[in-house]
Amino acid sequence: MDSVLSLVPVWTLILAAGIFFYVLLDGFDLGVGILYGFEPDLESRNLVMNSIAPIWDGNETWLVLGGLALLAAFPLAFAIIIPALYFPVLLMLLALVFRGVAFEFRFRDSEHKGFWDHGFCYGSALAAFAQGVMLGAFIDGFETEGREFVGSSLDFLSPFSILTGVALVFGYSLLGSGWLILKTEGAVQERARRSGRMSLIGVLIGIGAVSLWTPLVSAEIAERWFSWPNLLFLSPVPLLSLVVAWLTWRSLNGTSHAGAFIGAIVLFTLSYLGIAISLWPYIVPHRFTLWEAASSNSTQAFLAVGTLFLLPIILVYSGWSYWVFRGKVRADIGYH
Repeated sequence: MDSVLSLVPVWTLILAAGIFFYVLLDGFDLGVGILYGFEPDLESRNLVMNSIAPIWDGNETWLVLGGLALLAAFPLAFAIIIPALYFPVLLMLLALVFRGVAFEFRFRDSEHKGFWDHGFCYGSALAAFAQGVMLGAFIDGFETEGREFVGSSLDFLSPFSILTGVALVFGYSLLGSGWLILKTEGAVQERARRSGRMSLIGVLIGIGAVSLWTPLVSAEIAERWFSWPNLLFLSPVPLLSLVVAWLTWRSLNGTSHAGAFIGAIVLFTLSYLGIAISLWPYIVPHRFTLWEAASSNSTQAFLAVGTLFLLPIILVYSGWSYWVFRGKVRADIGYH
């Protein structure tokens, strides 16, 4: 195949964008769900719920896009990653389903509203933790023989994957706190600022631990980050992360309504970039590159026609929904 005509870079961008938008958009509403369990009264819970009611299910569009892009454009990676992560994927999907059911039934089954409230909170936390475990197991890599996964179905469990699972719960809580600060006022906003400060501390501990852990267990990653001149070129990533963390902390302690949410988004972006730098060009870490795992060029070209047509539509309707429901939210209006 002529590398000039290869569509692998295009599909890499589509897959990366799908995962990134899912993590940010569904991440903040999962974070809101986690924080929802800490609201002390019905009015506050209604307010928190209304802040994401118009847009939460649309955010999961990006999960579907990312999964389909992996299956269609990188089938070898899909065939290895999904069996290796079968249990956390199953746990995530069950948690997302139960969370969605709890969201709807909370408004229609008033006799058991407390049960559905707990289900929404725990489903959100469990989905976030499962996604973090998947991330940690992915970074660790998978045991393969030839082109097949040959490890155990419990290989995903490790101290590192549990660490990343907990860290992502804090990360999504930070995004959720930023969203609530942006969308609410009064006591709910103040509680969101407090939870945001705690979440930011957890996120920084998680980022620091992952940043130390990965080069210690992988000579290749250590070489990429600490060899010269890579050290010079890549040093802006951790330095910018520290600056953004400081600005986010200031925003959480100040009066800004948007600063914490923007800061959390930038922190996630820099962390995402750091993972990409560490693992590039592998899609199955330490084993198969993007090009080795890709489907044929004709298959990618066929799929790209529909995808590149639909992707702008998804972006437009997503952006429009956020624009329509911009501004502060009140507990007595919204989803019913």
